Amino acid sequence: MLMLGRMLTMAMALLGGIFFSQAPEFAQQYRQRIGGALDELKIIISEFDAQANHNGLDRQAALSVYSRSSETFLKNQGEAMKRTFHRYESLAAQQRELTLAPNMVKPFVVMKQPDSTTFANAWRDFKPAVPVDLAGLSWAAGGLFCGWFVSALLGAARRGAARSIRRPKRGMPQPSAAVR
Repeated sequence: MLMLGRMLTMAMALLGGIFFSQAPEFAQQYRQRIGGALDELKIIISEFDAQANHNGLDRQAALSVYSRSSETFLKNQGEAMKRTFHRYESLAAQQRELTLAPNMVKPFVVMKQPDSTTFANAWRDFKPAVPVDLAGLSWAAGGLFCGWFVSALLGAARRGAARSIRRPKRGMPQPSAAVR
């Protein structure tokens, strides 16, 4: 039974290591997705700004034209462009943070405030990779420890439950060895 417990603990540790080792790779693939999203948003924003300038307006003045319009469609378009500008700024800030962060910290940067669309698409297309840098190996070591720790906790809980089942309750008469 002891051998089975050790094998299960080792298996849990390995699974934890494999799972955690993918965190830096996911952060890398997420960062690449941010780059693509920023490229596309830049095109939309540049076209909006060019149209505004062509008509003698800056960005804020053009957005004001949209918001003052009596047409619901134009008001909605103005709000959509505001969301586009906000998303661009948010993604650009996260990209800067990911670029400046050490490799070990990048998964935490992603988890801090991920863009839901970018995160979902990165997760959908995620391809696991073998980590060979310090960050990947460190995350794998952390995962090994977490897997071992969870397995140890489960084993301790199982052993505690088994002892309480085998241990007689206090105050209850013990069966005597000799029957009278």
